[in-house]
Amino acid sequence: MKNFWNFRLSRFVLLLALPGLAAAQSGDPEPVSETASTTYLFPINPGQPNYLAGTMGELRSSHFHGGIDIRTNNRIGIPVLSTREGYVSRAQVSAFGYGTVLYVTHPDGKVSVYGHLDKITGKLGAMVKREQYRRKTFEINLQFQANEFPVQRGDTIGLSGNTGSSQGPHLHFEIREDNHVLNPLKFGFTEVKDNIPPSGQKVALKTLDLNSRINDRFGRFEFTLVKRSNQEYVLPFPILAYGRIGVEILGNDRMDASTGRCGINYIEMDVDSQKVFSQYIERVDLEETRGILALMDYKTSEMRGKRFNKLYVDDGNRLPFYLTKDNGIITVRDTDRQVNITLKDESGNTSAVRFRLKKTPPTSEIRLSTSRTARLDYEVMGNTLVIESKPCENNQLDLFEQGKKQNVPVAYRSAQQVVYLIDLNRSLPDSVVTCTGTLTFHFKDVVPSATEYTYYSDHADVRFPARALYDTLFLNATHYVDDGREFFVIGNRTTPLHQPIQVTLKPTLPQFPARNLAVYRREGLSYHYVGGDWVNGKVKFNTQELGEFTFLTDTIAPSINRIRLDRNGARFRIRDGRSGIAYYEASLNGEWVLMAYDFKFGTLQSDKLDPKKPFKGDFELKVVDRAGNERIFKQKIL
Repeated sequence: MKNFWNFRLSRFVLLLALPGLAAAQSGDPEPVSETASTTYLFPINPGQPNYLAGTMGELRSSHFHGGIDIRTNNRIGIPVLSTREGYVSRAQVSAFGYGTVLYVTHPDGKVSVYGHLDKITGKLGAMVKREQYRRKTFEINLQFQANEFPVQRGDTIGLSGNTGSSQGPHLHFEIREDNHVLNPLKFGFTEVKDNIPPSGQKVALKTLDLNSRINDRFGRFEFTLVKRSNQEYVLPFPILAYGRIGVEILGNDRMDASTGRCGINYIEMDVDSQKVFSQYIERVDLEETRGILALMDYKTSEMRGKRFNKLYVDDGNRLPFYLTKDNGIITVRDTDRQVNITLKDESGNTSAVRFRLKKTPPTSEIRLSTSRTARLDYEVMGNTLVIESKPCENNQLDLFEQGKKQNVPVAYRSAQQVVYLIDLNRSLPDSVVTCTGTLTFHFKDVVPSATEYTYYSDHADVRFPARALYDTLFLNATHYVDDGREFFVIGNRTTPLHQPIQVTLKPTLPQFPARNLAVYRREGLSYHYVGGDWVNGKVKFNTQELGEFTFLTDTIAPSINRIRLDRNGARFRIRDGRSGIAYYEASLNGEWVLMAYDFKFGTLQSDKLDPKKPFKGDFELKVVDRAGNERIFKQKIL
């Protein structure tokens, strides 16, 4: 049998991000009972100082982190101990996600999880390998009954490693209950010390309707915090503001003698001494992994890798762990507002972020902080189309929609720039014309966020399941041909999707369905394999990413580079530059050989069923990409 796995981003994220959303809590976190805190054992070097590289609930690119990452000083092979008595209920080996991982069920119903293991030890490890050979597969997922592999508190169940999606040697450790991940630091482990308060780096302020302003402008603006002490961060100047304002925070937490930057579990915001926002991350729901995309500013995360935590709740944010007043939105109209943000970690260390919003009604004449002359450009922010232009003699902007023309007034201007604001709920323009040029738009439809909806066109049909979107989508879609290749634009890659959508492309250029022809999504200069199924000249696929799609042909077989091949074993590096590896299989004298795959480095390492039996004879390795191209390596081992 072949070693199959799916390289699609959706599964990669699912395996990497078994965590999801946190459950709502109020007040300070409740400690775990004394019985739990004295029963559970720290799984790495118990009784000795340990350090973390990640904490439960911190923000990752597409999920909440589900446990704690225990550092192993960049070493592989440290004994991993069962945190409590119970039985191994599940063992899984994968090239992705948690890699080699064990699940231990305990008498109280909780389940502990040990991820990125290098080895599973003892009889269980031997049994897993035998099962891999019996089924002829590297990737395996086994379930066990209570009487099959019992363990005692402190038993060595594996060795720490760097398997799966790990970015360095460590142990990923979770404690679960009722399909939720709990915070292991609540279980009284004294091995981890934390006397360092969280730190603030930046705040971002965002206008939330057409009439709101930040420093006289519409949009989202970031401000770097000034550190006054280890526990206080400020903006030393007031921010001019008016209307409905959303606040975001960029920060992290550190622990004693550790260089790792961890997440902040508890955030509160007061405005004029009144609490308007609380976020407590104490339990992580395994079923809602992508909900984090509504908590962060997704565009900033996607384009710049910075994970700003919103301190307001958007309409499409269904996360259940907030306590808010007016959804955390600050209204500045009649008076200045003093904003205080409290950041608190699991050990109770706190720090404060302070700044003032100075009431400043909108004005049509502004002073920009940059001398850059604006070019004709646009951006969609929420429900608003923002158009920037160089100044003209009369600064007139004509909007065209379905053959009708209307004049759009200037929202504000400076010596370098003129800005127009258009409410997309009222108008979906086809184009706008200024004295500096013309902008053509491709708004095709308004897609609701809560209900199922299908967009139909001559070039593409797109079905949005209910709750696929976090907010109303003003769908831009177009089709064009460039250098003999046709492209299908469906939305923008900076719009997050909660669930996959189904797309049907209708090519106009002659396409000949073949195993090596597939749909790819363009991202800058790169192309990412999507796949697709051809039916009656159309191609269907599911995607959790909007953007630009095209057809590419992959005719190049994967590469195989030998690192080592002798009587002791085999090690290879395999690569594929376009569609990606689909599967591989190895044999020695016609008998299947287990090859452990590490996708991070593209390496295959043999794992003999009988370590004492030498590699000798005819060795063969076949690697196939997702376009069906294959390469075969053969060598006789003497």
